[in-house]
This record gives sequence, C-alpha cells and structure tokens, in this order.
Amino acid sequence: NDTVGAVYTDLSYGDGEANKFDIYVPADSSRDSYGLVVYLHAGGFTSGDKAGDKEILQWLCSKGYVAAGINYTLRDDAHPEASVYSQSMEIKAAMPVVVAEAEKLGYKIDGMAVSGGSAGGTLALLYAYRDAAEAPVPVKMVFEAVGPASFHHEDWKNYGLDQNTEAAAGLFSIMSGNTITEEMIATDHYEEQVRDISAYLWVDENTVPTVIAYGAQDKVCPFDSAKHLVNALEQHHVPHEYIECPHSGHALQNDNKLYEQYMDTAVEYLAKYLPVK
Repeated sequence: NDTVGAVYTDLSYGDGEANKFDIYVPADSSRDSYGLVVYLHAGGFTSGDKAGDKEILQWLCSKGYVAAGINYTLRDDAHPEASVYSQSMEIKAAMPVVVAEAEKLGYKIDGMAVSGGSAGGTLALLYAYRDAAEAPVPVKMVFEAVGPASFHHEDWKNYGLDQNTEAAAGLFSIMSGNTITEEMIATDHYEEQVRDISAYLWVDENTVPTVIAYGAQDKVCPFDSAKHLVNALEQHHVPHEYIECPHSGHALQNDNKLYEQYMDTAVEYLAKYLPVK
C-alpha cells in the first residue's frame, strides 16, 4: 500500500506493443540516491509478462529499492522475427528510459542490479555481462535462476540436440537471430554466431558479482549448460555464489532449503554491492 510504495504501470520505452515497463518506488523519497533492481520475467522467450512478477517487485521495493519489470517482444505467430538477441536489445534500450523515469519521479539512481528467472535469467545475464559498460548507471551485481547461459548442442540432451545437429542448427538460429547451418555446429565459427546470446562468453575479470541457481533435474534449461557459466566465473575469479539444487527441475521445487539459500544470498549480495543508504 502507499505506506510502503507506489507503482506506475505500462510506461513506454519504445514503439513496440510490448515495449512497456512497470516501476515501483518506495514511499520514502527523501534519500539522496537509490538503487534500482530490474527483474525480467520468465516464459521461454515466447510467453510471460511483467505483471506476473508483481510480488517480487513489491518485495524489492519494500526493501528500499526502486524496482522495475520490463516486457519485451515475445517470439510468437505475430512476431516470428523475435529472438533472444532482439529481446536482449530491447532490454538494453529500456534501461536508460527506466532510470530517467525514476529520476523524473524524484528518485535519483546511482547503481543497479539486474535479475530474472528462466528466459528472464538469460536476459539478465546478458545485460549484466554484455551490456553493463553501456548502462546508464553502474551495474553492481546480477542474480538469476535457471536461465540458459550457453548453447553447445552437446549439452542440450533434453531436446535430443546432441544427436541431431540439424535440429540444433534450427533452434539456435531462431534463438540467436542468425542463420546457423548444420555444418557450422562443430566449428569455431559457430561460437561467434551464438556469442551475442551466450552469457558465459562475456565473462571476464571485470564481470559483476553474480548469484545463480540451477536444478540438476532440469528438463527445460539443460543442466549441463550451466557448467560453462560456473567455469567461466571461477576462471576469471568473479565473486559469485552457485547454488545447485540436486533434486529439482526447472522450478527449483524440491530443494526448499537451497532455494532459501539462493534468495538469502541474493539479499546478502544486494546489501553488499547495492546497499540502501
């Protein structure tokens, strides 16, 4: 309610029908500056809406953050051209508008964190790793769950892509927005074709602190794909916490204590890297 904060919905950041965002601002507008936390919705890149994350956005706002949920153009019959890449570029375009709107409302933003789940987790990682240098304010950290961070066909066994390079080429062409042939799959050139949607390929010594969680029984986001991200974070000595849920699938539903650990660790990282002043 208005003793905690206020929400402004369906604000535009672009010309597309889906180019809308919601912003949640704390009731206390007296501070000199605020941290922004953006949470990106799930839905397999083909469904979902920012409205489904109302509770987590309210929760973040209640902790003193400006919080925002951003929609992006979904790949569907009406938008067959949409891809993970095009969605990531919409998120990139939205960020300066979100920050400007917060400041117009009286909340000066001096840093941000980005988060999401599943498809939103992928988009959060891409923004935090690939696009942070162009962010309107410094990106301080990222936390996400079960977002695909790599696209090696041999890891996507759940879909049979380890045995079918033709199918892998088709799916990853759709996701990347690039034309990928079956012949490319096993070559170095392939990695360049999926680089813009492969978050782990952007990890380096300057990568922001990261909290991630994955389910070992996940049949939606291939669990093997997570190892590339974990290895990259370790190799470049990025401050991070990796929570592996051994009994859970995509919803991280069978490891309650570990899911609590993921959320508690996200809160700890927020307090450390994006403190409420």
